[in-house]
Amino acid sequence: MDFIQWFVAEKAAELVALVHEAGKEAMMFLGDNWIGTEPYGPYFESIGLDAVVGSVGGGATLRLISDIPGVRYTEGRFLPCFFPDTFYEGNDPCIEARENWLSARRALMRKPLDRIGYGGYLSLAYQFPEFTDYIEKLTDEFRDIYDKIHGRKPYCGLKVAVLNCWGRLRSWQAYMVAHALWYKQTYSYFWMLEALSGMSVDVCFLSFDEILSSGIPKDVDVIINAGDAGTAYSGGSCWEDEKLVSLVRRWGHEGGGLVGIGEPAAVHKNGRFFQLADVFGVEKELGFTLSTDKYFTKPLEQHYLTQDRTVPFDFGEGMKNIYALGEDTEIVEYSDYEVHLAVHPYGKGKSVYMAGLPYSCENTRLLLRSLYCAARQEEKLYRWYADDPQCEVHAYPKAGIYAVLNNSGEERSTTVYDGLGRTEQITLEAGAIRWKTI
Repeated sequence: MDFIQWFVAEKAAELVALVHEAGKEAMMFLGDNWIGTEPYGPYFESIGLDAVVGSVGGGATLRLISDIPGVRYTEGRFLPCFFPDTFYEGNDPCIEARENWLSARRALMRKPLDRIGYGGYLSLAYQFPEFTDYIEKLTDEFRDIYDKIHGRKPYCGLKVAVLNCWGRLRSWQAYMVAHALWYKQTYSYFWMLEALSGMSVDVCFLSFDEILSSGIPKDVDVIINAGDAGTAYSGGSCWEDEKLVSLVRRWGHEGGGLVGIGEPAAVHKNGRFFQLADVFGVEKELGFTLSTDKYFTKPLEQHYLTQDRTVPFDFGEGMKNIYALGEDTEIVEYSDYEVHLAVHPYGKGKSVYMAGLPYSCENTRLLLRSLYCAARQEEKLYRWYADDPQCEVHAYPKAGIYAVLNNSGEERSTTVYDGLGRTEQITLEAGAIRWKTI
């Protein structure tokens, strides 16, 4: 892979040079695949591109584009495309446009694109005047957001690292096919990235090799390991390395937070399937201990993770046959004779296990609470915070402004906490954004 990345980058640089000789800017479109021109690869900046443009399927794909280093500007093409599959008589293209904008806007608030656009046949779009009117409002809102926050760092309460085999090379694109198209085997995991994309946390991507060579960065508060056993995302055989297991276990014992989703640190070795079972406080039954009683099955009536939850849990595909190892495992959700959500103290640190996390506003809030719980910084959650999971607060302290977003398609009322924990009641129209001065 390293050779291909180097080879393709070298050839692409020759093409960029020809474009520059002609007095033009060179922009690359991120298609379904870009072998050798991975934008987070070690040779990408040597290509010399002026810009990158890609399709925005939601928050994760927006961050995939907007976070790209080494280019002067980035552009996102929003949905729907102006094609006959959407723009036909009797259909309302505004529905998809609103959903796409609201899902991507929360990520835009963390790291804005420099330009936005659409693709397809303008002759089709012109036949839907309500759609063109909505796009006018949307683009005006984008310009307003960009003017206010471009180049300004948003408030980040925690630093979170997503740990897998790919690390930085596949930033914001693990578990993804094409433009974040849904598929069964990873939707319970990919949407974790969607939740993170617009969350008030600083996100980085770590590989197992990086941890083995350089250790865990000191500024990381929480590590997330998510995926099915045997995949590059969970780690598979990487967890057979006793040095890796020891490093992560020590880091957690000394105060680090861990969040595991699905089958974290999973490989069958040393009498365990979850190599960090002692950290997470849960294990998966593979059939070897069927005759051993599973004593710990009673969920807690109340827990920090569920304080503002008003809808049933949704763990997506979920994970079968997970059980608690001891009485110190705080079982938050237990049904069908298995654990789906649990918290476990480990030394000075803490871990959270969940069976899956498809995207929703409620699951975004569950993940946010899980991160603060794992970091043992529960009270810090209530800074630049909205108590309604359908709403979010994005603050820019150095700029002296903050924004309250309604991410839903209906009017919402929420209590907003500022940076000092003071509260204010705000009512927002459907999809509205309200700017306020600190």
